Amino acid sequence: MITLYGIKNCDSVKKARKWLLENNLDYQFHDFRSDGISEDLIKSFIAFESWEKLLNKRSTSWKQLETEDKEHITEEKVIALMLATPTLIKRPVLVAEHHFFIGFNSTNYQTLL
Repeated sequence: MITLYGIKNCDSVKKARKWLLENNLDYQFHDFRSDGISEDLIKSFIAFESWEKLLNKRSTSWKQLETEDKEHITEEKVIALMLATPTLIKRPVLVAEHHFFIGFNSTNYQTLL
């Protein structure tokens, strides 16, 4: 079972979804905005990959945060920020059995899947 997490209007998510369809791979799409996000889900991502790699510091959402929110970052603080603002999560997140990948790269997808 493949699950792709993200936001449907994100360009990287669109590319990943297109790649999965073109390669005839069945997947479930979980939109952070419409399907929600939980602390347990974020923690499951962090179990695969560090929160530092999951946090999208290039996002507009990150740039719009108050300075005090960006300082002294801890895992606990990042989880709270991601719950409040899911666009802080680097997208897409692909989970397939024992595979986990952040971002879209067709070569990596081909290797993983």
